[in-house]
This record gives sequence, C-alpha cells and structure tokens, in this order.
Amino acid sequence: MKKEKIKDLYKKKIKEFKHHNLLYFNKNNPKISDADFDQLKIEILDLEKKYKYLKSKDSPSKILGSKPSKNFKKVFHKVPMLSLSNAFSEEDLLNFEKRIINYIDETKDFRIEYSAEPKIDGISASLIYKNCKFERGLSRGDGSEGEDITENLKTITDIPHQINSKDFPHEIDIRGEVFIQNSDFKKLENKFANPRNAASGSLRQKNPDDTKKIPLKFIAYTFGFEKGLKVNTQKSFLEKLRDWGFKINPLNKTIIGVKNLMDNYHSIEKIRNDIDFDIDGIVYKINDFKLQKRLGYVANAPRWAIAHKFSANNGISKILDIDIQIGRTGALTPVAKIKPINIGGVVVSNATLHNEDEINRKDIRIGDTVLVERAGDVIPHIISVDFKKRNIKSKKFLFPTKCPSCGSKTIKEFNYVTKKKDAVRRCSSEGYECKKIAIEKIKHFVSKDAFNIDGFGKKIVENFWKLNLIKLPQDIFYLDFEKIKKLEGWGRQSVSNIKYSIDNSKNISFERFIYALGIRHIGFENAKLLSKHLKSPQNFFALSKLDDFTELLNIDGIGETQIKSLKNFFSNKINVKVLDDLIKILSIKNVTKSRDNGLLKNKTFMLTGKLNGMSRAEAKSLIEKNSGSIISNVSNKLDYLIIGDKPTKRKVDAAKEFNVKILNQNELQNMLNKRS
Repeated sequence: MKKEKIKDLYKKKIKEFKHHNLLYFNKNNPKISDADFDQLKIEILDLEKKYKYLKSKDSPSKILGSKPSKNFKKVFHKVPMLSLSNAFSEEDLLNFEKRIINYIDETKDFRIEYSAEPKIDGISASLIYKNCKFERGLSRGDGSEGEDITENLKTITDIPHQINSKDFPHEIDIRGEVFIQNSDFKKLENKFANPRNAASGSLRQKNPDDTKKIPLKFIAYTFGFEKGLKVNTQKSFLEKLRDWGFKINPLNKTIIGVKNLMDNYHSIEKIRNDIDFDIDGIVYKINDFKLQKRLGYVANAPRWAIAHKFSANNGISKILDIDIQIGRTGALTPVAKIKPINIGGVVVSNATLHNEDEINRKDIRIGDTVLVERAGDVIPHIISVDFKKRNIKSKKFLFPTKCPSCGSKTIKEFNYVTKKKDAVRRCSSEGYECKKIAIEKIKHFVSKDAFNIDGFGKKIVENFWKLNLIKLPQDIFYLDFEKIKKLEGWGRQSVSNIKYSIDNSKNISFERFIYALGIRHIGFENAKLLSKHLKSPQNFFALSKLDDFTELLNIDGIGETQIKSLKNFFSNKINVKVLDDLIKILSIKNVTKSRDNGLLKNKTFMLTGKLNGMSRAEAKSLIEKNSGSIISNVSNKLDYLIIGDKPTKRKVDAAKEFNVKILNQNELQNMLNKRS
C-alpha cells in the first residue's frame, strides 16, 4: 500500500508540475509563488533520487532549466550548455583541488589560480555573434537544445547588437545570465512571483514589445563555440567582455588557494542580502585556459569548474510518516513525510533519511520533532532529533525485512572492497519478479537516455501496467493501439503520436540499448565501454551462455562489481528472455569507431608505473583520443605496455612472456608526435 501511495503521490505532483509549468512558461500567468513552484520541483526530484523507478517525460529532471517552448524555434547549441558539480564545504573544495592536482600529476604545493564568480540566480542565455554582429540568441533549454529567443534578447540594453572592436572573434557564442534587479522587481511584484520567474517569463513572451517593457539585465561570464578568440585566461576573457561592451559581475575575483576561496565565500555570503540581484553561490573556474583544456570534462560537467553553493538553511518540523520507496535496482530508500515548513523561501514536506543505518544512528521515529536542513538549497535532510520532545509512547522504526512490494527477503550485500555490509537494504528478487522493481525498470527503459520514447512517461507505464498492457519491456512494441484508443484520455491523435514514438525508438545505438536494460552498476559510461568491447548485440547476448566472464576484465573501467552484476543479470531466465525478444524486434546499431584515423588506431595499451608530469587518467584519455584502446590485463591481445617509474614487475614479466612491446613515456610521446 505504501508503494502505491508513493506512485500516486508522484503522479499527482507531476500533474501539478505540468499544470503550473504551462501557466508560467507558456501562459505567463503563474498561480503559485516561485518558492512553491521550486519546492514542487525539488519534491519531484527528491522522489526520483530515492526511488529510481519514478521517472517521467514531464519531470523537471529531464531538462536543464526548462523545456524549449513550442512558441519558439528549437536550435541545437554548437557546444552544449553543461551543468556544474556542486561543493557545499571547504572539504569539498579541497577534494576538488586534490582531484585536479592528481589528474595533472603535480605536487601538493602546486598553486592553482581560480576565477571566483558569484552565481547569479537568473536565466542562462547564449548570444551568437558573427563578424561582430549579434545574429542569434538562445535559451539554455535542456542543455543541448534551446529556444531561439533572439528578438526578445535584443530588447535588453546590456546586450550589444554590434561590437566595434578589432580584436573581437570572427564568431563566438557569448554566454551569461539574464536577470532582474531586486530594486526593479519591486515595481513588478503584482505581475510575477519573484525576480527569476519575471526574467524567465519575460524572455518567453511571444511579442518582443512585451519583453521590452521588463527591465531585464544581462551579465556575461563565459563562451561556448568560438573562432578567433585570443585570450589565455578567464580573467583576461572577462576583461575583454567588458572592453567589448558587455556587463560583467563586479564581484568577480582571481584567487589562489582554498583558504582564500573560503574567505571570499564568507565575505560575499555576509553581503548577499545587500546585493541588488539574487545569487545562490560562487562558481570557481581554473583561470588558465590551457589547463582547462587539459583537464577536459567528466560526464556532463567540466573537471575545471565547480559551483560552491551558499550554506544550508534549516528549520524545525515533525515527522508525520516514513515511507519506503523501492528503486529499479531493488534499493529500499526511506523518506520522512514531515509537517510542511518554509525553509529559505521554499516549502519542504519531504526529507531524505538516506538508509536504514542512518535511521538507527540518529534514532529517527515517526512523530519526532526534528531539525531539517536544505543542504546547498537543494535536498532536504534530517540533521537531528529533539529527544526532549519525543512522545514516551513512540516506537523505534523497524526497517522492513521483507519487500513491501513482492514479499521477498530484503538483504544487505557484503562489500568486498570495504569488507562490510552495504548500508542500503535491497529487495532480493531478481529481474522482473518484483512488481515495483519491474515498473521502475520499464520506466528506466523508456527514459530519455535509454529508448527515449516521447510521450511514454511514468503515468502511462503505471496505467498500462495496471491494465495488463505491459509487464515486460518487449510488450511496449506489441501494444494493442485499437484497445488504447478506447481508454479514457486517449484519442486518435495521441495514440498516433505514441505509436510513432515507439516505432521511431526501434532504431537504437548499442550502448543505449545496454543502458536501457537497467543492469545494476551498468550506467551509461559502463554501457559505452561494454558496447565498444563487444561490438554487437549478438555478442552481448552470447554472455548468457558463458560461465566465465573473466574476458570482460580486460575492459578498462569494468571491474569485479560490474562483472558480478552482469552474471546476476544473465543468470535470470526472464532477463535473458527479455534480451532475446528485444534483439529480434529492434534494429540495434553495431558499434563503429567514432574515430578510426587516429595515430594509435587498432592498437591496445596498458599502463604501469608512475608517469612524469602526467596522470594515468590523462594518459589514457590521450591514447583514446588518438584511437587507441586501453585494456586492464596483459595478454596476447596487448600491443604495448607503457612503463613509468617503478613499474609492476609482474606486468613487465608477463609482457615479455607474450612478446608485448614495452615502451617508456618518451617513446609513447614520439608515437603521438608522428605525422601521417
């Protein structure tokens, strides 16, 4: 029953979010405050994080910012507008700097200069200039695709239409934040909920003349695509922006050392309420562009930048109930339903309890009065219990030993790395035997990064499940559309749309197909590694007939944990049937090398020992950029063993045994310096 309540709650919140999203972004007529709207989004995101099966096409988690509006033409960004990793403490910053130093293989006393830029709480925009002329302006949209809002952006006086500087690049994408000053917003309080909503709604006006009436401002801070930019540091780029006629943040600084970053952070936080525009943290960027390029990116964020969010807000509330949510991988996640309270302008009604160990450690019970914190203004969690206010009749919360969905035993797996049991308790059923897990796996299957079936959201998965239209992923491709037409809320056009989306999804890349299966510990990056190694879905399916998966250990990045998950997946008959049926239905593209003309093409490499002036991660990245492959074990499939200082003798001896060519770092560099 509790799980049904969770699903119904999520469905209700998505519906509510869709309604208010439409009112705000498309009709510019919000019916709730920005704080309430933000809280609604946070509650949805919080639910999705705790219950991995809760996914919807209409969720705020599907887009960075807002979906491109139908009122504007959609345009892809030449360079995606990515998000940043977050830091909430000095320790986070120390770890951030340590990762950078380790990656570039420098000593601890290496001094890194940062550009520290207060993060304006506004709307991101991309301004494309060609031959010194402002040609097109885009909203952030979902990060890869934005709205063409050129005419609206042209109404902002801070945005120059023509640049009269000889050193301006031939083509450049200037990026920054559109916002409304707090002093100007006072005149608009009757029309908009808050400054950020006012800026967002104004940029989405159909008529630019309406946008012109709003006192929008623009501050520039970075660039995406560029041709002819002649600067070497973020500081000099910001100075150029100012010279070219753009406004930049007056609080920007260049700073060396985490201690000095913290001093600046506390100074700005103290004056935060006196600044005439809203800021929610400080962005730190490596100042040197060459070092930025060398560091590159990890997942969807740069290695060379991080957002330091302002300190958390907190408040006192009461736990009304504790819900147990079940994720796609069987993880049981507890969530406290608390008496709604306003924390930092946002109404909070849910707080994460993390796991069973956390509940026991803090002795959290239903009915307790608790201190709730919103860390970094994002995810609410419970800090402590006020035991003095505890009811003497309260009972210790007992975590379920049986799955609330299927009744299977719940277990804590032993972690062979930490030599301890995991903190997370899981449903022990495999595959699709557990109803909740099955539903969540199907939601994952249709999600954006998987099959990306437009219109096939969480609500539809749940409804079709209840109606016995789908029980396994392959059922999606055999749906009875004539029967669906007769269902409430469905018409000829909506059925036609979803049929088109399903048919269109049958063509899928191999890596996305593997990811869509929802195998535990096989995220998108691991799916890429597997697809690159196995080449075809037939080879992947052939794993179901193997007893020994040792061969996969040759894949750099795939370890014992992933191997165990794959074994468990293929040991389940339903999983194998799902895989077999899908391969017959779908057109899965075999892997083709994205680049086959690199200097190291068709060659395999392994690294051992400490390299000089370069970390292993950077060396691996360099090899792969030149079409080489990294493997983890010495065998007859290895072409080159690259040795640094103090290499592992066992690996060197094995390489000699297999007649593998052994190179030092200079010899590798010579290979890369060759010109074909």
